[in-house]
Amino acid sequence: MTVEFPTTDMTLTRLLVVSDLERAKRWYHDVLGAEVQGEYGGTSCVLRFLDVWILLVTGGPPTMDKPTVTFASPDDPDRVAAELIIGVPDCRGAHAVLEGRGARFLAPPVEYPWEVRAFFRDPDGHLFEISERRPSP
Repeated sequence: MTVEFPTTDMTLTRLLVVSDLERAKRWYHDVLGAEVQGEYGGTSCVLRFLDVWILLVTGGPPTMDKPTVTFASPDDPDRVAAELIIGVPDCRGAHAVLEGRGARFLAPPVEYPWEVRAFFRDPDGHLFEISERRPSP
């Protein structure tokens, strides 16, 4: 039997480890506008944002299926290995909306020849970027 990978019926979920599930769930709903899709065992919450699934989980020790992996929220928000980038048609407008909802930006939007962008963090320090792409000259 031949298995196809990937297929159109597959999805990709972004998992983020958070220190306080209720606080994170409120922030993702109230600030980003993500829709809560379900909660499991008081340790995880599934949200839908744009066309992406986000799974918020509390930290934990290794398990049988990941015997060397410990889940922990970021310990230094200024050291980043990954971020979530939201493409927007108007960076300054999105900045104003998100700031009004409580997002704390690292700096005002910065303009480059290829884009306008601004960065903010969730309550645990996960980095987000809003980016308005500019047409190539």
